[in-house]
Amino acid sequence: MKLVLGLPICVLIFSILMALLERIYLLLYDDDMTEQQGGSMLTILVINSKGGSGKTTLTTNLASYYASKKVKTAIMDYDYQGSSLQWLKVRPEQAEKIHGANAAPPKGATIQRSTQIWIPADSEVVIIDAPAGVKGLLLQDLVRRANFIVIPVAPSPIDIHATADFVKELFLFGGARTSKAKIAVVANRVRSSSSAVYASLERFLNSLKMPFLTSIRDSEIYLHAVEKGLGVFEMDESITAAERRELMPILKWLNGQFPNRFGSRIEDRASILEGSRKFAAFRTGTQNVTTLTATGRFKSYP
Repeated sequence: MKLVLGLPICVLIFSILMALLERIYLLLYDDDMTEQQGGSMLTILVINSKGGSGKTTLTTNLASYYASKKVKTAIMDYDYQGSSLQWLKVRPEQAEKIHGANAAPPKGATIQRSTQIWIPADSEVVIIDAPAGVKGLLLQDLVRRANFIVIPVAPSPIDIHATADFVKELFLFGGARTSKAKIAVVANRVRSSSSAVYASLERFLNSLKMPFLTSIRDSEIYLHAVEKGLGVFEMDESITAAERRELMPILKWLNGQFPNRFGSRIEDRASILEGSRKFAAFRTGTQNVTTLTATGRFKSYP
């Protein structure tokens, strides 16, 4: 009888110890990252608690874009599957270098501070590929280190509902309410018949004054790029023109040129896109975008 009564207490104590160990790990890891970053890295977090939203596809294409512009780029892969790291393994030798860091949190009670999470101190852009189901202290830690947060969502009603719940969690428990990170949503793996499905999600995002940047089609070009360890900006432009046009609104937003819930920074005001018609033009790809305007310390990438 004593053993039966003592079991819940043991479970409670074990849970508390695990939470403390996780917190210690994150604090130690955060110190390492702070020393490496020194405030000089642009950190982009690609995240959605729902699996199958296309986080890795977005991560690899953003990373390959910056790398192709001679920007020192790193990917931190928090997913246990390591899909971004697998993509890096098949990347051609002649392609621009992208550093890969295995940042998947340790399983169980074992705290491991592996050198695999290290990224070069001179990295200019760090893109974090977050795991599915992320929550709690890890979610707070990822939000805290990000300058920009991109949330891809697939076009099924289940995915959209799950993403709406995740956005709520992001604000209520993830620290997004007090974070200085800019947050936006991207429609991913879209088919021609699925655009109307996003109406309810877009209304929800509008209530939060959160931008819905672009729609990325369910194109085989992205699959071919993954197989080759490349991004669409590194492939033949005549073949990937549509895919490049889909991704450009994200890249422009990363330079502070789209409205967001935090308003504009002073240096961005001259380049903010005013009016919904102009914003819609970028989202639908009807306006030709060929250059990015620099803001603050970041470079201008032709």
